[in-house]
Amino acid sequence: MEHTVKIRDEIAAYLTKHKLSINQFAIASGIHSGTLSRVMKGQQALAMNHLIRVTSGMGLPEDYFYSKYVDECLYDSTPTWRRLRPFLLQCAALSRLDCIERVAQNLLDNLLYAPLLFEVAEELFEQKNWQAAALIYENVGASEKYQHSERLALCQYRLFLINLGDDPQQNLIAASLFENYVDKLDEINQLDALKQLAHTYSSLRKWDKVGKLAEEILRVAANLYDLHKESNRKPNNGQVHKRPLYAYVLYAQLLRAYVLEECGDHKAALEIIPLYMDGNWIREDNEEVRRIIAQYQDWGRANTYLNRLMDGQFEVLGEYVEYISTRENEIFIALFRIVQAANRYNWNVDHVLQRFSGYIRHRKYSSIFGERNNQMMSDQHKQFCSELATYYLSRNRYKGDEVSMQGVDLSAKLDSEHHVIRGTISVDFEIAISDEKRW
Repeated sequence: MEHTVKIRDEIAAYLTKHKLSINQFAIASGIHSGTLSRVMKGQQALAMNHLIRVTSGMGLPEDYFYSKYVDECLYDSTPTWRRLRPFLLQCAALSRLDCIERVAQNLLDNLLYAPLLFEVAEELFEQKNWQAAALIYENVGASEKYQHSERLALCQYRLFLINLGDDPQQNLIAASLFENYVDKLDEINQLDALKQLAHTYSSLRKWDKVGKLAEEILRVAANLYDLHKESNRKPNNGQVHKRPLYAYVLYAQLLRAYVLEECGDHKAALEIIPLYMDGNWIREDNEEVRRIIAQYQDWGRANTYLNRLMDGQFEVLGEYVEYISTRENEIFIALFRIVQAANRYNWNVDHVLQRFSGYIRHRKYSSIFGERNNQMMSDQHKQFCSELATYYLSRNRYKGDEVSMQGVDLSAKLDSEHHVIRGTISVDFEIAISDEKRW
């Protein structure tokens, strides 16, 4: 059988080349001489902290021996988690994904290692080491694909979160792959998973999906709230929900109203809004409850103004404008809706646009979903620019030298749902506006 050069063989060659004794190298590398002697004789396995010191003492790159270390941990001795766990964490820190994959795939031949590997993935996930965490989640998930376990569902949830980004198509794929695992999650993660799915489908403007998810959040949260209060029950694993259960109930109602608003059913949205403004049913009474209720009441007032406006109630415009004037994060979306309503009902809102002209440019805004993602912001700003162009071009008289073309953008994308390619031509105009040119 062909001899495989081991790490201790390379250490021995280094000592010979540099004419060093074991004791001398032990002092230089910071390893106990007895430990190093046993390693060199094959009587003791090389621990991860010893490997780091040996590599440093030899002046080699930190991951120089990693591939050999995988072999020695997996094939030359019985796998020991005490050695492999710190090795996996070091591989993640140095982006040695190849070593992580080899270790994970080999260990998972024995499913007893699945929970141990999952714990490492969770640690990496908390550290935001997405690539390494995803690799372990994928392997653990693949090993349990026929188990229908809670751990499998958690792996899929983490992969869903990791794969979310600014690419709408990628986000749709990630959401679609994860959706079937939601009901297998433990109660601690299920509500947040449903909430994150709702955010994702909202950014994709899949309002039917968002509506169904809102109903599911409401059902799960209300049931858990009643169950926990009646029995003083806590989750089995001792963890707590990221938000109080009553907050998920309020959020679900907010989301239901938001879907109706986006679908143009403003009268129905106005009927839902009082459901999340009313916190009298909440049994807790503390500062956090009062703060959350106040926040939802504030959102309810803003959304009542907005939906009345979109329903054609012009008399609410003045109140709405004064309301948003002290709430910077809501000004852009309010301007968007005000211009939409103006185009729909032929209103003159020039005074509003002049007052908030500084908010027309593309910038970051927050919403009920937190800070808007780049794609959502970009899409909304494009819609706003389109509405604004419609407003100015249909309500003002301009001479040729007052309207100048600034740029043309042609884009095309595949609509997989309808199997067609949709193209868009965007034209940017600059319009010189003065008071005497208004009707």
